[in-house]
Amino acid sequence: MKHRIVVLGAGYAGANAAGRLAKRLHPADTEITLVNADPDFVERVRLHQLAAGQDLLPRALTDVFAGTGVHVRLARVTAVDAERKIVDVVEADGPGEIPYDTLVYALGSTAGNCGVPGVAEHAHNIAGKQPALRLRASLAGLAEGGTVLVVGGGLTGIEAVTEIAEARPDLEVSLAARGGLGDWLGERAQGHLRKAFDRLGITLHEHTDIASVEPTGAVTADGRAIPAQVTVWTAGFAVHPIAAATTLQVSATGQIVVDDTMRSVSHADVYAVGDAALAPGASGTPLRMSCASGVPTAYQAADAIAARLTGRQLPQNKIGYNGQCISLGRHDAVMQWVTPDDQPKPSAVTGKMAARLKELICKAAAWSISHPTSMFPTRRRHAIPAEEALAIAA
Repeated sequence: MKHRIVVLGAGYAGANAAGRLAKRLHPADTEITLVNADPDFVERVRLHQLAAGQDLLPRALTDVFAGTGVHVRLARVTAVDAERKIVDVVEADGPGEIPYDTLVYALGSTAGNCGVPGVAEHAHNIAGKQPALRLRASLAGLAEGGTVLVVGGGLTGIEAVTEIAEARPDLEVSLAARGGLGDWLGERAQGHLRKAFDRLGITLHEHTDIASVEPTGAVTADGRAIPAQVTVWTAGFAVHPIAAATTLQVSATGQIVVDDTMRSVSHADVYAVGDAALAPGASGTPLRMSCASGVPTAYQAADAIAARLTGRQLPQNKIGYNGQCISLGRHDAVMQWVTPDDQPKPSAVTGKMAARLKELICKAAAWSISHPTSMFPTRRRHAIPAEEALAIAA
């Protein structure tokens, strides 16, 4: 009997995990199913570009995984029964169940409202393709002089506000940040950010807490109104609530708690990768939600699963960071070099060179999705009897 591996979610983490598993394990021994609600791979790191009016290259998952041995199942996950090893889904023809022997949970994250009133009702987000398209339509409907407010001074907020300001110089665009602009970056990178904001005419509201979002803008904690016809919320992300509704051990954020191999600390047949996991890096510090964390955790989980099924040595956790690359429109960016535990180094690349580096990184990430079984180790058959491998995996 084949070992059934089910991967939930086909974002950067889930798609890379499925592709690496397909290359690591022989189809005669394993059956790999990738479950995703959207038929296309969503290039999430470019959703600010989609919202600003640019079109992204479509990548149908069935085409991406054709001939790899990965079966793509288009369905929305509604629940996971970690005791019965069953995933409940809703497909085009109705509800269904998918049994598994090993589960890779990669449902990622969505926009979080941080408990701020009015965010869900009156603010846009770019945490998914459909929200980005709705924002795109709203921006297209603004006349010259229209007002846009982006809330959140993190990577997503900075990329969104600069992309919008560059694409629509006729709009009045502003950013509200709880801290200082890029205050987690080095001095050189912070200085370049400020120059880019000045060049693009972006109004900056630093050290500003947003207390509520209204149809006409936002209200700060000190009662000041920031007018906006369109408000974009990037101040936080939240994981899907499915894991928290299971018997899996999760953190206060709802992320599945995993060990160095991305294996659930409470259920040995479940792995979690990407934003869905509270995962340690090589230094033991929890990894941040990002594509830079998602792909390495996917590789780590896939390699660990393959090692356990074939009786080989488990991979060491060497996950760390090299840099944070922030696009500032299409022709400008900041590449902040960081330590493996994500602390800024004094050096940074800025301007057009950084923009080229950012584009190269985005293209490389997309290439890894489009070629899911390329440049990975050779497939391996079970080195031990299938029954024993199943017991080890469990």
